Amino acid sequence: MDRNSRIFVAGHRGLVGSAILRRLTEAGHTDLVIRDRSQLDLTDQAAVRAFFDREGIEQVILAAAKVGGILANDRFGGDFIRDNLLIQNNVIDAAWRAGVKKLLFLGSSCLYPKHAEQPIKEEALLTGEMEPSNKPYAVAKIAGITMCQAYRRQYGFNAICAMPSNLYGPGDHFEPETSHALPGMIRRFHDAKVAGDPTVTLWGTGTPRREFLYVDDMADACIHLMDHYDSGEIINVGPGEDIAIADLAALIRDTVGYTGTLTHDLSKPDGHPRKLMDVSRLFATGWRPKVSLEEGLRRTYDWFLENAAPERRQVPKQAAE
Repeated sequence: MDRNSRIFVAGHRGLVGSAILRRLTEAGHTDLVIRDRSQLDLTDQAAVRAFFDREGIEQVILAAAKVGGILANDRFGGDFIRDNLLIQNNVIDAAWRAGVKKLLFLGSSCLYPKHAEQPIKEEALLTGEMEPSNKPYAVAKIAGITMCQAYRRQYGFNAICAMPSNLYGPGDHFEPETSHALPGMIRRFHDAKVAGDPTVTLWGTGTPRREFLYVDDMADACIHLMDHYDSGEIINVGPGEDIAIADLAALIRDTVGYTGTLTHDLSKPDGHPRKLMDVSRLFATGWRPKVSLEEGLRRTYDWFLENAAPERRQVPKQAAE
């Protein structure tokens, strides 16, 4: 991307969007367009079209989405499918209508079939049964991918689709009820450490395996793809290595400094048994991740302590008087 290109980062306050904005700024891009929800409601078709007609956007990174963990997907499935369909339909269509040169749409590894052959190749999409715990979100995101590919075929619109693995890092959501597994564990171990609780209970068996990508590496991959990838085929983005949830929990426990014991609530769902993606297509373009899981966890916990720990948000008694 030319440093003078006018780039719209949709979802710049989210985990991925904020990292992309940081990386673009560090790389010297000078014409970055951002809007928060109060300025532009991406579920409002008329507002989105007017925005693109007015702003002269050249490139779009569509990182805006409604996301959450297993519990949030189960409780708010209607919100997930509605909001994500509206956001992506409005942005993709308005971008094409306004003559945007290139758009990057973000999918997710959770879109792949529950029992896909490992490691998961891009061709596995829509070849088997979805994981039911996140089906509304997955259906919406697959529709977005299909829309990008259909607009490419019919209109010649240069829309590309990346499939990131599980992401984590500064700016993540750590609320116990709505977060993904990794930030949720950071929060539970931290709270247990502060409270002196002797045990922490994790959902499921701990045997499912996941791969985790530090969000700044994801941002680098997005910029790399905008510069070096123009195919209509989806492309996986991840480190190419996975870890059992129980082993991840042990790493997080050590990072936080919690000294209690772990137990498992076997009545809770595990989700996908394994999600390891084949990233050979991405690696063939010359990209590699830079941040190890151990280093990424340390950076994430440091950010949590400074910005999101519950005790940081409490108003001191003297200040409230």
